[in-house]
Amino acid sequence: MVSEQIVGRRFVRVRHVDGRVRAGVVADDALAILETDDVLAVLTGADPGTVIQRVAVDDPETLVPAEPWTLLAPVSAPETWAAGVTYERSRDARVLESDAAVFYDRVYDAPRPELFFKDAAGRRTVGQGEPIAVRTDAVWSVPEPELAVVLGDGGEPLAVTIGNDVSARDIEGANPLYLPQAKIYAGACALGPALLVPSDWTAPFEIELRILGADRELLFSGRTSTGRMRRTIPELIEFLVRDNPLPAGSVLLTGTGLVPPDDFTLVPGQAVEIAIAGIGVLRNPVG
Repeated sequence: MVSEQIVGRRFVRVRHVDGRVRAGVVADDALAILETDDVLAVLTGADPGTVIQRVAVDDPETLVPAEPWTLLAPVSAPETWAAGVTYERSRDARVLESDAAVFYDRVYDAPRPELFFKDAAGRRTVGQGEPIAVRTDAVWSVPEPELAVVLGDGGEPLAVTIGNDVSARDIEGANPLYLPQAKIYAGACALGPALLVPSDWTAPFEIELRILGADRELLFSGRTSTGRMRRTIPELIEFLVRDNPLPAGSVLLTGTGLVPPDDFTLVPGQAVEIAIAGIGVLRNPVG
């Protein structure tokens, strides 16, 4: 159960140049580095021990710390899952891209949501500043900015972060059975920069997406809100844990309501920035 003392606070994971991993608490323009490396334990009320160091950050939104510390993905998720077609905009995009459009149109209004596996043990997930990737056999790849929920024992929601469910839309659109290939590959997921423990789980989160070119020119920008979701977070969690033994620390990406134009595709040299108020900004180059 989440400790009341940490509601509204942000937490990170950092790595020292010598390889040590530690949890940290965001405090104004600095990170308070803790003795423990177990962010989940801190979220559920365990004693984190003393603060071993305070490290400055240049930007309170991206939270990149001063050397010799490096910001990691805020949780080492044993499993990462994702929900699809939870926004009307996402439904419309999937219908247009797919030769099997009827399936996506039906699932938007169906009692059962679309849920799919995204990653295991963080093998395909990157953190702040690390490169996301596009498949070498795809010609149409896009970022999908999403609110991500970190789950505890039994699926209890512990915190939220920013997620990027990078997808190969041409592969997915060719056949729904290709969904795993379109969604699961190296660098296809990004999480960060911090975990936020919301004071109100029913309040909507505003999500902003910016895609920048190699010269930092703006290629695309858009905004949406989790208030536009067709399904609630508790509903998605309930289906995810139904007959499914979910390890504590797993992450659920809740779907996207922002889709770049059909003539846009990610290419190396670009950068993707996703901002969610209260959490920060997740920035990743395209590798």
